[in-house]
Amino acid sequence: MPATGSARFRRTPPDGPLGAVARVRLKLTEIFHSLQGEADSAGWPTVFVRLTGCPLRCEYCDTAYAFTGGEWWEIQRVLERVGEFGTRYVCVTGGEPLAQRACLALLTALADAGYRVSLETSGAMPIDAVDPRVIRVVDVKTPASRESHRNLYEQLELLRAEEQVKFVICDRADYEWSRSLLERLGLAARVNVLFSPSHDRLPARDLAEWILADRLNVRLQLQLHKYLWGNEPGR
Repeated sequence: MPATGSARFRRTPPDGPLGAVARVRLKLTEIFHSLQGEADSAGWPTVFVRLTGCPLRCEYCDTAYAFTGGEWWEIQRVLERVGEFGTRYVCVTGGEPLAQRACLALLTALADAGYRVSLETSGAMPIDAVDPRVIRVVDVKTPASRESHRNLYEQLELLRAEEQVKFVICDRADYEWSRSLLERLGLAARVNVLFSPSHDRLPARDLAEWILADRLNVRLQLQLHKYLWGNEPGR
């Protein structure tokens, strides 16, 4: 797909029907159109495809409604729905999207259709089989999440320079743990590192002051959508 503003967005891949892949099903919680609130495409109108289910139970999770329920969608139907919004950007998120094996086929189908696709994943699932056209945003779980033991640190070595690692910081102890991990793994020299204050637990100004005081080579990330719409689902 051309990246120009005048381009028409395809609703199906250019080479015709998806065949068997089109009939592959995933369980979805919602598909919605909003502004991307995080990562390198923050602010861009984006279609979010939220898959159902997650093996983690982070203390600060703001999408617990996606743990259960959902509705079965075939990939072709997902493509058709995404195409109705006419946007270049698509974000596949959860829950934990990679907990569903069919997520890999969905990511490839979206990339084949010409979208700029990003994947938000917990860091507790293997990412090596994700289509290389997809931008992976990996969430490294901090101690306050109570899921830091699930981090697959070896997977971070697979990330490309344009991809991102995200730390949700809940308190000073989380910050110091994250700073130490950055130094030990040399992450800031290889990928984009995002430090995001837990929206209801840490004032953004505090985190900003810590980053500046320590001269960390990281990007402060505020969740734009929460400042606009709070914790309203589907926004």
